[in-house]
Formats: sequence, structure tokens, C-alpha cells
Amino acid sequence: MSDDDLETLRPSCDRALSGHGPVRAGALLATIPADTAVDRYGAGGVVAELEAEVAGLLDKPAAVYLPSGTMAQQAVLRVHAGRTLRRTVVAHPECHLFQHEDGALERLHGLVPRPVGDRNRLLLRADLDAVAEPPAALVVELPQRDLGGQLPPWDDVVEQTAWAHDVHSVAHLDGARLWEATAGYDLPPADLAAPFDTVYVSFYKGLGALAGCCLAGPADVVAEVREWRHRMGGTLFGLWPGAASALTCLRQRLPLMPRYLERAREVAACVRDLPGVRVVPDPPQTPMLHLLLETTPEAFGAAARELAEGGLWTWPSAASTGDPAVLRVELGAGDATLALSLDEIRAAVARLAR
Repeated sequence: MSDDDLETLRPSCDRALSGHGPVRAGALLATIPADTAVDRYGAGGVVAELEAEVAGLLDKPAAVYLPSGTMAQQAVLRVHAGRTLRRTVVAHPECHLFQHEDGALERLHGLVPRPVGDRNRLLLRADLDAVAEPPAALVVELPQRDLGGQLPPWDDVVEQTAWAHDVHSVAHLDGARLWEATAGYDLPPADLAAPFDTVYVSFYKGLGALAGCCLAGPADVVAEVREWRHRMGGTLFGLWPGAASALTCLRQRLPLMPRYLERAREVAACVRDLPGVRVVPDPPQTPMLHLLLETTPEAFGAAARELAEGGLWTWPSAASTGDPAVLRVELGAGDATLALSLDEIRAAVARLAR
């Protein structure tokens, strides 16, 4: 069965292994209150309310709502480059900006990616000693999604941001999953944001809202990002649906992050002894983990189809790894994961690994 064919089973599934469950229009629309105050081209209404709430949570002077994280991070790095009169962006080799944006930093903004460190482990302060050229910005991702949601020691993160400031640069936080990192570090969002000059946070990933994000930082930098939002086509006539959904899900699910982390660790404990299954990292450091499964794409697809036909959605496909006999899937603990028993989770993972 192809990935597309398996996807046709998704709407019939009433349970899910990962996240908050199968995405359904009705559930997403329910996150937009009927009395939502609409904006006009990003000004006023619920957009302004969300921006103020995020700025307060992160203890930054200002925040701006954008329709995508790709746009937000490119915009703020363009601003930092203009202010520092530098072009180099330093980050981990698996940084989203380097791996998943089709060369936009170079082709749209004339910036130069500078990967630093080993792609198979976390970026640490010692890795930055290899960088001699002063960069426009250092980008730090918390947690590191492509490494299973791992977190570097907090003291090391602070030292990385200090390095950026010592070379008269800025430190930018790729906080696509910052809400999850708050549980892992057991720190409030403002503490995680404090060492960084600017911070990006997403609303559709761990929070399960409609697409959208915020960029927070100094008021003058945020004002420039607003201008770049307009130049890049992101200042839509009405941004209120995504902003309203974000505000609802932020208030509902941010307090649940410690419980999601607890469930991720319960999942790891109940599957780690299964034949052909490995948990990365073990134990999980945030409410997400990767499972390495000793199976083939064909066997995985057949198992996923069987589970979906029984009403349980898992994954439409698995990622390849350096070992052709091992596949990788990402499990983000959310409402759907909490709703399943650990016995159900163990049985599903065992079936996928056969």
C-alpha cells in the first residue's frame, strides 16, 4: 500500500498514537471562539491579544504574529544581518533553516549558512570554538527535534549565547518546540527566552493549533520583522483564525506539558524491551521521542495499515536511517497519547516492529 492509500484510512481512525489525534476541521474550528475579535491586516483584535500574551510569557518587550515559522526566522535573521552588517548564520547542521527551507537563506536573503558541530549530537559551546568569522547570528534550537527532542545542559546553552554576545553578534532561539522544552528543563518560558535576543515559537506543533507562530524580542527588531512580514506576503487581510486558535491552545495545553513529558517517559518504559525497538533518547527529555524499528518499509506499511483499519492511526510512513534495516518514527506525546492505555501503545509498537 502506498503512503497516499494509507492516508485514505486516516479519517476513519478514532484513536491515534501520537500528538493530539487525527487533525479534523471541526476540532480545529472549535479552537476559534465565536466572539473572536478580528484583526485588519494583522492590526488589533485577537492578533494583538496573542502578541501581548506571548511577549508576556517570554518576558520580551514585543512580539509579532506570522503565518509560518519559515517566514518568521528568515525575517528576523535578515534583520539581524542588516544590523550587524554580517551575512553568516551559525547553527547545528540539522537546523531547520539549513535542511528544510530549500536554500531560502541564500537565495532570498543573501545569507550564508555555517553548520557547526556533529549532526548526530547536540551542539555545545565547545563546538563554537571552531568558528573564527564573526556571524550575523547564532541560532540554537531547543529542543533538537531531529535528535529526538534532546536538550543540551542549560548552563551550556547560556554559555553559547554568551559566546554570540562576546563576538558582538546576537543569539536567536528556534523555539518551535519551546513549550515542550519548558517541561524538559522544568523552567518557565521566560527563563528559557532570557539569554536570547530573539525567540520564535510555534503554535501548531506541540500545542495543536492552526498554523502560525510568534517572533518576540526588542520592540525595534519586532517592528522590522513586521515590515518583512509584509514584504514576504505574510500580512494577510485577516490573521485572526490562526491567532485565535493559537491563544486557545496555548492556554489549554501549555500547562499540560509536564503531563505529556511524563507520558513520553511512560511510553519509553513500556516499549524499550520490545525486540527490534530502540528509544531515542532514553529516557525522553521532552514530550517527544524517536523510535528506531528493525523492520522494512513494506512490513511497516502493512502494520500501519492493519492498525489503521482497526481504528488506530500511527504514521503514514517511517523515515530511513543510516542502517537500511532500521526505520525511524517520531512520537510526540499529546492528548491522543494520554487517551490510550500503555498496553495499547505497547501492542501497537510491537506490531510496527515485526
